Amino acid sequence: MELYKSNSIKVYNSLTKTKEVFKPINEGMVGMYVCGPTVYSNVHLGNVRTFMSFDMIYRYLLHLGYKVRYVRNITDAGHLTDDNSEDKISTKARLEKLEPMEIVQKYTVDFHKILDKFNFLPPSIEPTATGHIVEQIEAIKKIIDQGLAYESNGSVYFDVLKYNEKEHYGILSGRNMEDVINNTRDLDGQSEKRNPQDFALWKKASPEHIMRWSSPWGVGFPGWHLECTVMSTKYLGETFDIHGGGMDLKFPHHECEIAQAKACNHTNPVNYWLHTNMLTLNGQKMAKSTGNSILPGEILSGNNNILSKPFSASVARFFCMQAHYSSILDFSNDALEASEKGFYKLMEAIKLLEKLEPSNNSSVDIKAWKQKCYDAMNDDFNTPILIAHLFEGVKFVNLIKEGKETISAADLEDFIATINAFVFDVLGLERTVSSKEIGGEDKLSGVVEMLIQMRKNARDNKDWALSDKIRDELLALGIQLKDGKEGTTFTVN
Repeated sequence: MELYKSNSIKVYNSLTKTKEVFKPINEGMVGMYVCGPTVYSNVHLGNVRTFMSFDMIYRYLLHLGYKVRYVRNITDAGHLTDDNSEDKISTKARLEKLEPMEIVQKYTVDFHKILDKFNFLPPSIEPTATGHIVEQIEAIKKIIDQGLAYESNGSVYFDVLKYNEKEHYGILSGRNMEDVINNTRDLDGQSEKRNPQDFALWKKASPEHIMRWSSPWGVGFPGWHLECTVMSTKYLGETFDIHGGGMDLKFPHHECEIAQAKACNHTNPVNYWLHTNMLTLNGQKMAKSTGNSILPGEILSGNNNILSKPFSASVARFFCMQAHYSSILDFSNDALEASEKGFYKLMEAIKLLEKLEPSNNSSVDIKAWKQKCYDAMNDDFNTPILIAHLFEGVKFVNLIKEGKETISAADLEDFIATINAFVFDVLGLERTVSSKEIGGEDKLSGVVEMLIQMRKNARDNKDWALSDKIRDELLALGIQLKDGKEGTTFTVN
């Protein structure tokens, strides 16, 4: 169904600093690019929240009937960031005594596993930086030909001041050139630059640098920003609809993307820039150095010092959806416990809804309720308001069950279809059973004890894959196994 024809979405555009009606370049089609992870370590929770927000946006666009090409890259090239002289992939390779591409593969697999557990839809295309070295070199040549980049000692830099003579470097972040100059750090390689604020398009590789490629300027590797410009425009066109990422990427990364794209193609690359906000933990910024951090997998396993117990992926996802993607979200044990209660209340209502008996007419206005759900999502993908309306739907279910309200067969069918669409298709939640839904503690215990015995047999036979699968899938259902001297026990969350 082409629901997009009757639903006008407004999005907050970081470029114009206003909420605008979303009009794709091509009717019925959307091109969306999101900056993916640099795969040198386990994906952290802040990244997952950003990708989850764009997964939700992707899902809603699909729900409306748009044909979406969603591109999310993998940064697997050992580049240096402009504010860090460390090549993180090469550094991790040395620490773990592995080849850089082993590091890349290891953490790319981890990234995909985590996103799969949190029920993400895969992007349409997932290009890698190393797979587009040739295109990056060609883009650099174009920028040099425009007189907006220069070679220096085997490296190539973008000339920010020259670019700023005709364009506004800082248009996305709201900076002027004076701000950029004053906030430029004294970093390695500054002596090679004409201006301190110039950024690298290509860096000459030192003898100890592991990841390196041949280029017209010598052996080296691409700069931090270039890959996203090259891959987004290659797969979505010189101008495309939506570019997303975390707010921390607005400057310098996204600012540099705009400059590079305009230098190459003489056009504004993106119509709508969307940025997610940060995730805090117990009111403080997440940081491994202070111990105030938690990995997504640790939420599911319960192996952490932050939470009182494990939580299912759907509960964690539901928690994230209760804040607008552009708002700061504080992660805490109390917040997750509250979300868990709300999540199970919603799941139980959906199960009850499917068993309701229709009447000859309706006393509840399902059409108006349904429109409010769409209005929430059409207002910059406002998931907390949507969830509030979903719980209004939960009240309808209980009132109908108690005989205080009635619903016709047609409205009941529409009610079920709508709540399922928003809960499962758009928010991306999964049905998770509680012991109450299974039919009581006795039945639950019997089923789980049978699975525990199957897992023990698998372990005795050294079938570790099956053993882990049983443990992980029970955990996803909110059932945690605990191995001890007396055998294996379980708890239900």
